[in-house]
Amino acid sequence: MSAPSSSSLSRRSWLATSAAGVAATAFPARSYARIQGANDRLGVALIGAGGMGTGHLRSLAGLTEKDNLRPIAVADCWKTRAEQGAAVLGGEQNLPVRAEVDYRAILDDDDVDYVTIASPEHQHAPMLTAALRAGKPVYCEKPLTHTAAEAAAVHQVQQETGLPVQVGVQGTSRDSYTAAAEAIERGVLGRVVQAQTSYVRRYGEQGPWRKPGLTGDMPKPEDLDWNAWLGEAPAIPWNPHHYFEWRCHSPYSGGVATDLFVHRLTRLLVACGLKFPSRVVGMGGIFQWPDGRDMPDNFEMVLTYPEALSAPEGMTVYCLGTQSNRVEIPHQIRGYRATLTFTGEGGVPGPAGWVAKDKDGEVLEEYVAEGAEDISLHHSNLHAHLRDSSVKLNCPIELGVYGITACALANESWRTGQMLAYAPNAESKYGPAAPAEIPDGPKA
Repeated sequence: MSAPSSSSLSRRSWLATSAAGVAATAFPARSYARIQGANDRLGVALIGAGGMGTGHLRSLAGLTEKDNLRPIAVADCWKTRAEQGAAVLGGEQNLPVRAEVDYRAILDDDDVDYVTIASPEHQHAPMLTAALRAGKPVYCEKPLTHTAAEAAAVHQVQQETGLPVQVGVQGTSRDSYTAAAEAIERGVLGRVVQAQTSYVRRYGEQGPWRKPGLTGDMPKPEDLDWNAWLGEAPAIPWNPHHYFEWRCHSPYSGGVATDLFVHRLTRLLVACGLKFPSRVVGMGGIFQWPDGRDMPDNFEMVLTYPEALSAPEGMTVYCLGTQSNRVEIPHQIRGYRATLTFTGEGGVPGPAGWVAKDKDGEVLEEYVAEGAEDISLHHSNLHAHLRDSSVKLNCPIELGVYGITACALANESWRTGQMLAYAPNAESKYGPAAPAEIPDGPKA
């Protein structure tokens, strides 16, 4: 078995870096003293009671006794949704839960120990910033923010406050990827060169993220604050397609890249110890549903990373995202010595985990995963961390920053037709990639 290169990125070093900002001094808020004991109740609230938000509400209601939670409030700029969400969070016991239209009322409540943000992604950055400034830890649905620049700004606020942020990539609550990182660091794959993953679906005639039967003349609900929903997005008159089908429109969403790829890419970030990509290409188009959307219905991205575990010279990552065909590709990490294939995903049968095989197909190592891609497990991980900061978050804010930076640059590459680069020390961090320098011969 070949040992990892001494110049390779240390997984332990990478995890230590990614844990920054979730240290034992995490809570300047008054509520910290109240939740230090494992038996002390956590006051929970949620912002954004739509489809994903309702999933979180059901999860939290189911964890109320198990994780000793106190449901407090639900906020949504559509009052009807806020009231429906409050009823869901109250659970079978019909616990009293407030419904708020203005999410800032939640942030002003000293009884709320942490908030879950499940709004459309264009609202993530302002809501996250406000929550952290109010002294609230946050569970934020993926992606962390709408743009790469927003992610950097939010991360700065998190570093200043020291408050924990769990990013809603629930797949990281399955340990396949940390176990893969450990195998890579032990040299099971040799020098890693490439990884691939996919998030594919086959939508019906309606196309991705359309609401059947929705027409443009649907009136705005009287109790919906449209301007609050738009937030910092361009001001436009009420548009039901933008409200109900926001994932199709770039002012509010990054489409396939930020809604789907973030799930898969973040797992590879963990497995391969990746941070920021040095080069990004986004490819695809509106190939099948030219229905007014301005985000691709089929999309792919290729990323080059300058350094990874057992890959001091870097590696590439490929993501397939067709929404017109559900045939997946295996989710794999390729090394010089062996290939690691994730099982139970990517169309590969078997229990969730992975198998590493050498060039002749001989099994070198196998792993059966613990945990699952599960919202409740992800919340419970945050609850455990809030009570004991030595418990590591499964998806801390740094992973969210790395993921949205790659995906947002891929979207920009698609829009501009350019290969883009991330250069952290340049005056502008994001811009067209310079031509590669071609070596004239073998290294000495």
